[in-house]
Amino acid sequence: MGREEELAVFNAALYGGGCSVLYVHGPGGIGKSALLRRFAHEAEAAGRPASMVDGRRLEPVLRDADAVLLVDDFDRIQGLEGWLRERFLPRVPMGALVVIAGRNPPDMRWQADPGWAGALEVLPLRDLRAEDARALMDSSGVPAELREPLLAFSGGHPLALLLGAALAVKDGGAGRRWTPDQDVVATLLDQLVGELPSAAHRHALEICAHAYMTTEDLLRAALPQDAGTLFRWLRRLPFVESSSLGLFPRHVVREVLEADLRWRDPEGYAVMHDRIHAHLAERVRTANDVDVPGAVAALLYPHRGNGAPAGFHGEGEFQEEVLREEDVGTLIRVATAAEGAASARSAAFWAERQPEAFRLYRRTETGEPVAFSAWLRLAELDEDELAADPIVAMAWAHARATTPLRAGEHLAVSRLWALPQYRGNSPVTDLVQWRAIGNCLRSERMAWSYIEIRHPGQAWVEHYGMRDISRLGDDAYALFVHDWRAVPARLWLERMNQPLVAGSAGPNAAAVKLAVLSQAEFAEAVRKALRQLPRPDALAASPLTRTRLIADRAGQNPATALGDLLRQAIDDLRADPRSVKFHRALSVTFLRGTPTQELAAERLGLPFTTYRRHLTAGIERVRADLWHRELYGTDAPAYRST
Repeated sequence: MGREEELAVFNAALYGGGCSVLYVHGPGGIGKSALLRRFAHEAEAAGRPASMVDGRRLEPVLRDADAVLLVDDFDRIQGLEGWLRERFLPRVPMGALVVIAGRNPPDMRWQADPGWAGALEVLPLRDLRAEDARALMDSSGVPAELREPLLAFSGGHPLALLLGAALAVKDGGAGRRWTPDQDVVATLLDQLVGELPSAAHRHALEICAHAYMTTEDLLRAALPQDAGTLFRWLRRLPFVESSSLGLFPRHVVREVLEADLRWRDPEGYAVMHDRIHAHLAERVRTANDVDVPGAVAALLYPHRGNGAPAGFHGEGEFQEEVLREEDVGTLIRVATAAEGAASARSAAFWAERQPEAFRLYRRTETGEPVAFSAWLRLAELDEDELAADPIVAMAWAHARATTPLRAGEHLAVSRLWALPQYRGNSPVTDLVQWRAIGNCLRSERMAWSYIEIRHPGQAWVEHYGMRDISRLGDDAYALFVHDWRAVPARLWLERMNQPLVAGSAGPNAAAVKLAVLSQAEFAEAVRKALRQLPRPDALAASPLTRTRLIADRAGQNPATALGDLLRQAIDDLRADPRSVKFHRALSVTFLRGTPTQELAAERLGLPFTTYRRHLTAGIERVRADLWHRELYGTDAPAYRST
């Protein structure tokens, strides 16, 4: 069943309207031998003698001009390819047809030789189309509820379908939770991958299976030794393909390699994922703006099983552009068709106020505009802005009522207008969500994000701590909110990783949430923590241990980290001659265990009022420095008063 396109190519050659040599190639289990048997049947039906042979019997069988020669398992005699091309095939009688089948594509010298132009046709054998795969499952008696998970695993690979079908029929009660057992995985690994040269080669292949696309620099990040050599080896494998973005394995090869490693070596799987994840997260942070959606998609790809928008379906089908002045009329037309005149007025309002926030999405093939998105950055709103957009007004009201913006912070609202046929789960909405997540991970000083999502029942962001604060209209939309001060990008990414590496050791990132303190709360916490410096047990209860200040010092005991930070802040005062007196007051009071302030003033040889003035000013300098670092990050230069 299936393979109509391949049969059409063969029949064209069989009846004299096509090539004289047909070269079929594809990975193990893809159905090459089965296809050759169908070719033999077609040849016999046409009255032409067909012979299935191997390389040791080539000479005697082609003396008849009507003969059809079918050479299977050509890989076993791959070393004879030059002889076949240059000596054997040129002596084949006119009219005879030769079909060669193997795992590897033909040598490039076939195509470089003009003598083979028109005589040779190369036929890569792909997975079965979805309808053909379903027909195969139907003929194998696979229960209806198991067909989708079986197809998702096999990707239409015939051998994987047949092995999975046999297991599915036996295990009919598994329902949509069906996964292949380790016997199926092991059999497919043997058939599709076979023996590998070394452990390093296996690890390189596992990396290629885990990442969406593998480049040499990604391979180097996860496997530093011999990355160049291993990359060249990967690109020659018959089940590894290439695109403009890098290398990727066939679907079923990816699935069985992933399933095998997670079962066989969970810790090794977690280490590999962490290295790849770190490389891809850095790419998101440093990518050029135009490359951000693709970088985010690659980062999310390993999480596709948890609902993340990372399927890459329809890749290249749509393209993203910045909004130009001449696109505003199209924006209004699309927004009106998508959500009506009121929403179109909101879109037009923001296009005038923040044109740089907008992106336009077109069908690549036709150039048709199908959707617009906006990433609105808001530090304060006037009455016109609140009245212009109910979604923005809802986000602003939520932020003010929950944890308001602090000095220098902003919130962001992601808006989307898409033509009705492109709503919901589609390549366009995936592209928009990749852009939104990229903005979240790359933004500086962003307190809140609000992401509008159509058909919220399908929203993957719920899995990663983004809460729906309101259903709009008839439950068609939701507004998902996240506080990036409470769970910054690094912790959010750790939380996302948790389900994927759940079998590995390490803290539960999902339980981590930072405290978001107002400036007054922060100042009081600093004053109290300075008094508690000699008592680590008391410091452990400080809300400062749950702020960004301490989260950025990953790996340290929070109380110890807070104590070190306070001591360093006091010590830093010595760098400015104007603040040395403040340093002395703080040191005597908080670092040397002086029991009373009167005694501290006496030890410094200062009048009590002068000591108190120095102490108060020193505490304020420490507070201002730490507040600056809380807002801008611990890598920010120390605060200096003017």
